[in-house]
Amino acid sequence: MRRHRKIKIVATLGPASSTREMIHALFMAGADVFRLNMSHGSHEDVAARHRAIREVEAEVRNPIGILADLQGPKLRVGEFGEGGEVLLEAGQAFRLDLDPAPGDRNRVQLPHREIFDALEPGASLLINDGKVRLKVLSCGADFADCTVTVGGVVSNRKGVNVPDVVLPLAALSEKDRRDLEFVCDLGVDWVALSFVQRPADIEEARRLVRGRAAVLAKIEKPAAVKAFDEILAVSDGIMVARGDLGVELPVQNVPPIQKRLVRKCRAAAKPVIVATQMLESMIESPVPTRAEVSDVATAIYEGADAVMLSAESAAGRYPKEAVATMDAVAREVESDPTYVQIIESSRSAERRTVADGIVAAAREIAETTHVKAIACFSESGTTALLTARERTRVPILALTSRESTARRLCLSWGVDPVVAEPVDRFKMAVVAAIREAVAQDYATPKDRIIVVAGVPFNTPGSTNILRVAPCEERLIFEGEPE
Repeated sequence: MRRHRKIKIVATLGPASSTREMIHALFMAGADVFRLNMSHGSHEDVAARHRAIREVEAEVRNPIGILADLQGPKLRVGEFGEGGEVLLEAGQAFRLDLDPAPGDRNRVQLPHREIFDALEPGASLLINDGKVRLKVLSCGADFADCTVTVGGVVSNRKGVNVPDVVLPLAALSEKDRRDLEFVCDLGVDWVALSFVQRPADIEEARRLVRGRAAVLAKIEKPAAVKAFDEILAVSDGIMVARGDLGVELPVQNVPPIQKRLVRKCRAAAKPVIVATQMLESMIESPVPTRAEVSDVATAIYEGADAVMLSAESAAGRYPKEAVATMDAVAREVESDPTYVQIIESSRSAERRTVADGIVAAAREIAETTHVKAIACFSESGTTALLTARERTRVPILALTSRESTARRLCLSWGVDPVVAEPVDRFKMAVVAAIREAVAQDYATPKDRIIVVAGVPFNTPGSTNILRVAPCEERLIFEGEPE
């Protein structure tokens, strides 16, 4: 199904969007990839949603990507005594320790020895999404004596963020390991890893995934921002998860970080999602705020591959309207001449290989002639990703015989993935590309398209040939000499 926009939309499924009928409605409204949040719901719930997505995919005869988002380790305080909460005032002393006794106004349990092992005097501790802030005065193997710098209410099991140190915690908890194996066996296309602090976290996940899905790193901690280049090198994709970043970093730091990370992902030809609180008011309202629309537009102007809805589509009152709004904003932004100028002026890819040169040439030809589309043959998806990196003005058709590759490419900017019959000669590739371009109304028999492929076929990384092909009817049926 042809989308009249380049950026992709990721919609999270949940209680408000679990039925096959609603998933179909979200797809028709514009969702390209569905996110399964492993923090909520049982394996049976996840399997049912996965099954419904695949049923919709078969019905619409269009690849649909599925992203499973692992929960990651959750750091929380213990429980308080009667009432289940306390009010902390700025300037007072407060202790965190390993004692499981109910907490009070002076102390509470923090059942994570790893945090005490990493803490140093002067470190900050943030509770309840940063609403309450503590500064460590002294600490040991089982305690941290703090002063309250920002007061507020702390209740049972509230989350804790530790922004100033790299914690000696694995990104994969035991729950995550069980969930990862389950979703890989289920057949998801992407696995998103939470709590990433170092490239080793991604490398461990890749070993467990064993090629069954692409691995996406969620950048939500300051340590991940510092090690971003190394994390990007071992990841298949990135999610800029601004919610936790905005808790652990000063909020004014997040927009420039987002812009910088998106640019680096584009240069590396790896998909990047901008996520968290994009249309949050639509959880309760049928229309977004103007600030939210501007936020979504900013991610589109930056050239992100995808924007994501979380609670808006998972638990909100208007899931379909939220997707439709994001689709409408994307279309409007991408029709703005300024958008093209910004995208084209921000290309920064280094060209070192034959494949780099081929896709750059395809983009140059497309922009200086009346070519209607670029068709790539890509078994692994690499050629399509390189072509998408060019942020070309014309649509990109990615033809592959692998259903898994087509589904993963649903996350990539401007790419329309198509599952096609395998080919072993370039003439067959040209014929197949023309048929698909005409069938999907990207071109007419009087137009021309660009065909990019690698010879020999079915060899990853072999992109080495480009052809400007006329979509004449005789070519479809008669072919051309090799």
